[in-house]
Amino acid sequence: MSEMLNRDQCFFEIAQRPNLLFYHKGYFSHSIVAAMSEVVKLQLEVAGLSGPTRRRIFSSFIELSQNIVQYSCDAIGEEADRDSAIREGAMCISVEGERHLMVCINPIATVAVNDLREKLEPLRTMSIEEIKQAYKLSLRAEAPAGSKGAGLGFLTMARDASAPLEFAFHQRDDDPKTTLFCLKTII
Repeated sequence: MSEMLNRDQCFFEIAQRPNLLFYHKGYFSHSIVAAMSEVVKLQLEVAGLSGPTRRRIFSSFIELSQNIVQYSCDAIGEEADRDSAIREGAMCISVEGERHLMVCINPIATVAVNDLREKLEPLRTMSIEEIKQAYKLSLRAEAPAGSKGAGLGFLTMARDASAPLEFAFHQRDDDPKTTLFCLKTII
């Protein structure tokens, strides 16, 4: 697994990398993501990236953000309304040569790890054509139980990535019911 997803490497260290385009650690909500989206769009334009590259990075940014907003188990206001909860996570976008690395970390319930692993692991070995076919099938399918969509987020990121998605799970020592979910995509 990638050095970047190593449990012992502090997310703050990732944020100190040169050529950082975006970094946020804290709380995410739909309105916070909307505001961050404007910053990311501007950063991508200023960087002079081609339209297709900007689209793939921005699309993955939205999917990673939505992952935090929908599934992070650390929330403020969850009791009032699950859809308007403000949830904890971290994300950064950095540049290494011609590649754009995007890393997202958020706490999830430990009981959800196996299901999540089962969704992600097949994407690592699928060809781009298989990913596109799975995406088309998911568009027509009903949302899986417990999902906020039709399972398109990971397929979207895998379709747009230039390398297989990388992921890791790190159970919290202080709270065995919570696991940190780390996801990395390269555009």
